[in-house]
Amino acid sequence: MALVLTDEQAMIREAADGFFATEAPVSELRRLRDTQDATGFSADLWKKMAEMGFAGVLVPEVHGGSGLGLVAANLIQEAVGRNLSLSPFLSTAVLGATALAGANEDQQAALLPKLAAGDLLLALASDEASRHAPHLVRTRAEAAGNGFRITGTKSFVLDGHIADRLIVAARTSGEDGDRDGITLFLVDPKAAGVAVKRTTMVDSRNAADIRFDGVQVDGADVIGTVGEGATILDRVLDAGRTCLAAEMVGVSVQSFSMTVGYLKEREQFGRKIGSFQALQHRAAQLYCEIELAKSATLKAAQALDAGDKDAPLYASLAKAKAGAVARLATNEGVQMHGGIGMTDEYDIGFFMKRARAAEASFGDLSFHGDRLARMLGY
Repeated sequence: MALVLTDEQAMIREAADGFFATEAPVSELRRLRDTQDATGFSADLWKKMAEMGFAGVLVPEVHGGSGLGLVAANLIQEAVGRNLSLSPFLSTAVLGATALAGANEDQQAALLPKLAAGDLLLALASDEASRHAPHLVRTRAEAAGNGFRITGTKSFVLDGHIADRLIVAARTSGEDGDRDGITLFLVDPKAAGVAVKRTTMVDSRNAADIRFDGVQVDGADVIGTVGEGATILDRVLDAGRTCLAAEMVGVSVQSFSMTVGYLKEREQFGRKIGSFQALQHRAAQLYCEIELAKSATLKAAQALDAGDKDAPLYASLAKAKAGAVARLATNEGVQMHGGIGMTDEYDIGFFMKRARAAEASFGDLSFHGDRLARMLGY
């Protein structure tokens, strides 16, 4: 498949760029950070995103969404990255909707229309270790009555403090670290035994640490098949990784644009610093790296939409490449801005913080390097 956008996809990108630049620019991030907003994002913005069709981009039309696929979701997430916009798009519209694609018809009919309308917030509770290890699941779900009792803890749950439903990975059989024996559950965060502690990450985004103490769930709360949740979980995480890669592309593009603009304005020794050949070479190299990250991310989204058997490989490649490029882009941005780039007055520091947090989420370069090596048989 050609690494180019269709006319419809180009229109989605244009609409998303204009929407987030107007409705959720970096100044809105500053406002939410400075006011220590209890929610961490604008509820009005989320409703507007639903009206634009963004919330239901991965929801089938039969359930009120547009079903446009992951390429379209990536274009929205890239615009999010360019503006550092805060919203539950990744946690709900991408991770949540992808998880519910593996749910039964009753679950989908009950939840997906609300998700597409912006009336339901979801959060994926999977990670437990200090570093991403999706199959290292120690949280246990033991059979009890007509359901299960869940006991354990989850960390780095994106938007977990405001979720209406949690999608929890728990072990119903096997040993810690086994891929088999993981089951996904829909859990009400207000249920007895659930304790949610909000945390704020370095990039001012929200996460939560969540403890489950004998939380009772019914058999009807299982997503997919008992003991086979890793198949759905892997698909959910690859969708999230690809969208995070797209967001980091957006971070890189905007960091590059801001830096080039600064090079054209800042004078040193009586000359615009952009006229210095050494800085021109660094900018040219960064431009090429960003284009490579764009191509890797688009390929991953296309592969996931097409159900390509190599989609997990492309997802890891995109996440690893986009993370490395976002780190380079923000480092170069701060360095070329000079000392002022480290101050709160300039926006480039916000892009650096987001690049670091996004790179670590759902696996950093080391994690995906190891995963790629395993998939390629090395």
